[in-house]
Amino acid sequence: MGGVEVESFLSLLAVEGAVSASTQNQALSALLFLYREVLKVDLPWMETVFRAKRGRRLPTVLSVDEVRRLLAVMEGRPWVLASLLYGTGLRLMECLRLRVKDLDFSRNEITVRDGKGAKDRRTMLPRTLEEALQREVDRARVLHRQDLASGFGETPLPHALARKYPNAGMEFGWQFVFPSDRRSIDPRTGREHRHHFDDAVLSRAIKKARAVAGIDKLLSAHTLRHSFATHLLEAGYDIRTIQELLGHNDVATTQIYTHVLNRGGRGVRSPLDG
Repeated sequence: MGGVEVESFLSLLAVEGAVSASTQNQALSALLFLYREVLKVDLPWMETVFRAKRGRRLPTVLSVDEVRRLLAVMEGRPWVLASLLYGTGLRLMECLRLRVKDLDFSRNEITVRDGKGAKDRRTMLPRTLEEALQREVDRARVLHRQDLASGFGETPLPHALARKYPNAGMEFGWQFVFPSDRRSIDPRTGREHRHHFDDAVLSRAIKKARAVAGIDKLLSAHTLRHSFATHLLEAGYDIRTIQELLGHNDVATTQIYTHVLNRGGRGVRSPLDG
């Protein structure tokens, strides 16, 4: 089949199959890979394809009471991580990839390095979590000392920093705040490292806590970030400040949270209530 047939198939997916934009893009990518890498055929640019429209979804947001109930039934490191996600607005991987040097207890500040869009930013370190985070740092210090004594202790560094600073990976400041319980082989380098906490473990813990807390909304770790932003807006904080804390490029991205405030209807009071 050539370009005409491929275009027809992709348009059929969108028009009759009513698939999402991501599903159509996945099919397009798979076909392009097949033709380019396997069949060694370059397809013409498909300008006549009817593209599925990417829908705009409002984020799921928990109420303050639902957040309280969710965290109340969690414990251990999953509780610390979930509390940190809600208390700082960090993305999941930004939280798991935190290094010891990124925590500034004296200034109650967390530095997020190489976030989405390859940007650094700062957010608050919740005072409520100071003691729990200090325990995590102490635990990471013990594991690091054990690894050094066993001939290991080098942590994977982002990008080309390992070449620029050959000994930095052995320093405690570069260790993950939430290290894994076990060392593993890095498939990129073949070296044995202690990676960060597994995000799948946290996801399972949140799913279990949701059921125990009796929360009917479907939620994930990212829901806590949405709740962070919405609750700050409800508390009257400036949307530009919230934009900086979340690391959004455009304030329009942050404005979506104005549509999910607990007052409903964009904050307009219904005439029926009058």
